[in-house]
Amino acid sequence: MRFPLSRRELLARSANGFGAAALAALLADEARAEAPATDPFAPRKPQFAPKAKSVIVLFMDGGPSQVDTFDPKPALEKYHGKPFPAKVEATQFNNVGKTLASPWKFKKYGSSGLPVSDLFPHVATCADDLAVIRSMVANFSEHTNANYFWHSGHGQQGRPSFGSWVTYGLGSESRDLPGFVVLSNGMIPPGGIDCFGNGFLPAAYQGSVFRGGANPVADITPPGGENAKTRAAKRDLLRKLDASAKAHYGDTDPLDAAIGNYELAFRMQTAVPELADLSKETAETHELYGTADKATEIFGRQCLIARRLVQRGVRFVELLCPNLGHDRWDQHSNLKKGHEDNARAVDKPIAGLLTDLKRTGLLKDTLVIWGGEFGRTPVAQGSDGRDHNPFGFTMWLAGGGTKGGTVVGETDDFGYHAVKDKVQIHDLHATALHLLGFDHKKLTYRFGGRDMRLTDVHGELIEKVLA
Repeated sequence: MRFPLSRRELLARSANGFGAAALAALLADEARAEAPATDPFAPRKPQFAPKAKSVIVLFMDGGPSQVDTFDPKPALEKYHGKPFPAKVEATQFNNVGKTLASPWKFKKYGSSGLPVSDLFPHVATCADDLAVIRSMVANFSEHTNANYFWHSGHGQQGRPSFGSWVTYGLGSESRDLPGFVVLSNGMIPPGGIDCFGNGFLPAAYQGSVFRGGANPVADITPPGGENAKTRAAKRDLLRKLDASAKAHYGDTDPLDAAIGNYELAFRMQTAVPELADLSKETAETHELYGTADKATEIFGRQCLIARRLVQRGVRFVELLCPNLGHDRWDQHSNLKKGHEDNARAVDKPIAGLLTDLKRTGLLKDTLVIWGGEFGRTPVAQGSDGRDHNPFGFTMWLAGGGTKGGTVVGETDDFGYHAVKDKVQIHDLHATALHLLGFDHKKLTYRFGGRDMRLTDVHGELIEKVLA
């Protein structure tokens, strides 16, 4: 037999209900999922012994040209300026010109003899640490869908990002910083911050975007007018109220996520300023990353902060390209200047990052991934540009259990189509999860009536990059 609610009970339940609805809205519908542990940030064991503990993604937004960077094609010189002697695939635009040879020369580097173009003289010195995949393929030739696909394994928004899956599986070894950090200077890839979203995973696993400069997180400084004792008393009261609400209503994702985020935000008030303060780094380290050079300062700072993040236990870090006035690596015209400016901005910092990780012993535990959402065509767009090419392009991996000085796969004589050991984005994701200690088929989350995973029903290990 049920008794009618008293006025006091009705008001209490209604008030809490309204509060929960508002909180759910503020937390962007976090109620869709439940965390696998009480503390979503707590470190968790992988399924088997990992080779890597963290990931750094150097995302070259826009699509760098494979035939101008790490996949030399002498046949392009033979046909340069002539009609392209093979079928031209439909991609983004129809402004197709003549065959276009690379404006840059390639040389062989390291004991492996890895060919690298003149665009990357500093990265070339790390040739023996690189596992270059020349046979990448993607499912989309348009930036937004290709970016969603690269980041989530799905061509539409709303799926969990690669970094979200990693932190869902492993948690974080950092108590004071988010487990998944995106380093940006205002250039968010087409597709927006949904590229780094948690999708249907608990809200704690979404990427936290840090901006450039000395204040990477907005409003990180405690409000003025209060002393530390007063702030501590408020936090204690908030903890008691949260504990009381949990005892009364049980564990819910919005409440758990809010509690976790508030506690993390408090700890970040100390951790983030310390992270962004590079003044205690040596002059030699700053020179290594190029932080004092105007051309390399922005990305150099990002790379140095990336090293500091993984050093502090952050699980997944993604670096975005700086804004140089070009349309990212997306050179449909002015290829030579655009690629040269972009490469100059990132070449020395990336080499500095690899060198620094190696000398500090972090490279063996850190998987570094370089590349964009697709490559470029071997035919000219206009006279000095290249269109999008998802049919065969290049990425490289370093550290974290990969085999340096290795080349995997081939494209045809023109660098247009992958013709040997074709590698899908799903394969890249499966391999990265494997290096982190997970069978990609078993890292799942129940949603919509099925066990969802990063690789969906696809993905095979890229055995040839494994050490």
